[in-house]
Order: sequence, then structure tokens, then C-alpha cells
Amino acid sequence: MLTEELLSAARSHEGAITALRRAIHAEPELGLDTPKTLAKVKAALADLPLEWREGPSCTGAVAVLKGATAGRSVLLRGDMDALPMDEHSGLEFASQTPGRMHACGHDAHTAMLVGAARVLAARQESLTGEVQFMFQPGEEGYHGARFMLEDGLIDPLPDAAFALHVWPNAPHGRLEARAGAMMASADQLDITVRGSGGHASMPYDAVDPIPVAAEIVLALQTMMTRRFDASEAAVVSVTRIDAGSAHNIIPDSVEMKGTIRTLSPERRKVIREMITRVVENVARAHGCEAEVRFTDGFPATINDPRAVALGKAVATGLGGENPWEDRPAPTMGAEDFSYVLEKVPGAMFFLGAAAEGVDWKGCCGLHSSRMVLDESVMPRGSAFLAGCALNFLENGWD
Repeated sequence: MLTEELLSAARSHEGAITALRRAIHAEPELGLDTPKTLAKVKAALADLPLEWREGPSCTGAVAVLKGATAGRSVLLRGDMDALPMDEHSGLEFASQTPGRMHACGHDAHTAMLVGAARVLAARQESLTGEVQFMFQPGEEGYHGARFMLEDGLIDPLPDAAFALHVWPNAPHGRLEARAGAMMASADQLDITVRGSGGHASMPYDAVDPIPVAAEIVLALQTMMTRRFDASEAAVVSVTRIDAGSAHNIIPDSVEMKGTIRTLSPERRKVIREMITRVVENVARAHGCEAEVRFTDGFPATINDPRAVALGKAVATGLGGENPWEDRPAPTMGAEDFSYVLEKVPGAMFFLGAAAEGVDWKGCCGLHSSRMVLDESVMPRGSAFLAGCALNFLENGWD
């Protein structure tokens, strides 16, 4: 079977992709500026017949592999940036930079994409169409995919797009996805409640914004549980409240921060309107003023059903004890591959990366300072990405 051939080919590169992952892990970079990581990627692919595209906004790059004959085009994405946190994994190749860690698996994503590039480049003479390998910085809140789109690095748009994300507390080698909403949008919420400060012993001579802010938090939670169907996931969380300077002073204002997570553009719009109405009217009822501000985060990640079906066929063909699971519900985490999926039919998949035989439910999850993954799963990820590309180039959505 083709998938078995791809897995065998990917395993032949296991040593190289493991070494690359470890080199990237030891030297993590943040945000849109990942030049050392990109240099490692380019060095690992220097002998392949790839055409490189780079833009002015970030260190993202697209490597294009053209087949022997013209045909469809497909994009495979791997993200490169780390997180601003200290590492406590105990790994021999742990981060050498305090305050930075690859705790979300992007080092593995990049290495697996390099592995897929090597597997596919070996088949160039029989390849029909082209593959775009998208090495992207700035996934952790920096909108790297959007910048790469705006820079024209993915122009013309491909016919399909696929991405893979490791899951350190899921069964080893299991691939999963769902059609439709796979991950949530993530927007930042900022609220300012303004009253009139005074002496804490005489609140009747002031307009205290603190109990008003507290009432707003409760009102928003009531709004979520009473205005939306319980089966439709949506989250509004107020995560920070700042006010006051001393125990005996009523402050003039309160600053609040939070996050909004939704699974569709329509719900995203409606919740913003409802939050504004609740906040302004609760404040007004108590003689305060309130200002609500929204900062756009990533859109919801919406998987095309055809792409999920294609990925399921590839995953099943790779074999194994538990090769595939239909994900029953979305995760409320966010992913900026959503910018690509807004323009191109495709899908994001999860790959279980817990060690074989362990209690995977007890493994540290993403964004943990102790997060580790079983590197032996990476060839499977490379083969899966290569298989998705080949399947689409050969068959389209048939």
C-alpha cells in the first residue's frame, strides 16, 4: 500500500528529523522573528529541488516542490515559534534560553514537515502538481499565517491545505479530527468601568466601580448560561481585574480583561453585541460608565468534511492499533491555521504523542513547562502529511 511505503520512507529519515527537532527545541524563538529556526530548516532541506518564497513581515517561508507534470496544488503547514515560559522538562536538549520553551510541539511540527518534504521530493519524477511547504512563525498569538497570506507567500492559493498538531496527552500515533468546527476563535475582551472615587468609609459620597465590576462578571456568566443553547460551546472568561491603590480608597475605575471563544463567525458577532449591551447597561444602572473593547484573535478553525474524510483514509492506511478517532467535539483552544482554512478547503488534524504503553491521560498537556512527547511518533506525522498531499494531488476530493 502507498501509505505503508510512505511510512517506511519517513522512518528512513527518523534520525534526521529527530535531530532537527532537538536542535530547534534547544534554541527556541518567539513570535514573528524565528531566523535561527528557519536557518535550521533551510539547512535540512538544502539538497532538495525547492523554490523558496519569503516576505517582509516575518521570517515565514514557503518552499515549493514542483512535480514532473502540472496539476493540482496542495499546502502543508508547520509552525516554528515557541512560548514565553521557562522549561522544567528535564530533557537533555531542553531550552538553552531562559523564559522560552517549545511547550506546544511546534518544534515537532516543523521537523515532521521537513520529513514530509524529503519523502515527497523523492517522488518528484512521478508527482503531478505542486506541494507548498509552509514554515510559519508567530502562531502563538502573533497571526503569522495572516502575515504570510498578506505578503503573498501563498499566492496563488493552493487547492487544498493540511496541518498537523501533536497532542502529548493522547494515545501514541492516533490521528483525529472532525468535520466543521475543530477549534474556536479567540478574542481578547477589555472592559473599563468608571465611577467616582472617594474614602472607603463613606461609599455614599462616591460611585464605587468595584461592586459594579463584580456584578458585570456575574451578569456575563448568567448571559452565557441563559442565552445560549448548552449544547453549543461558547466561553466568556474574565481573567483579570485591576483596581485601587490602598485598602481605604475607593478607586475611580476598574480595568478587566478576559477571553471570548466561539465556534462560528455568526456566534462571534452575536456574543460581542450581547457583551457590550450587558456591560454598558449594568454600569448605567449603578451610575457608572463602561467601555468595552474587543481585540481580534484567531478565527474559528473550520475543517472541510472532504479533507477530514481524506485524512481519515490516509491515517487508516498507515495502520497501527488505534490509527484514527472521529473527534466528538471541538476544542476551545485556537489556531491561526484558521486564516488559511478561511480561504482554502482543508483540515487541521491532531496526532497523539504520548509514549506507547503509558497512562496517556496523566501526561502533561500542551503549554505545560513539563510537556514532553514521544519522538518516535514523528515519522508517522511526516508520512501522514505526505499521504494527504499525494492523495489530493492524485485524486482531488473524489
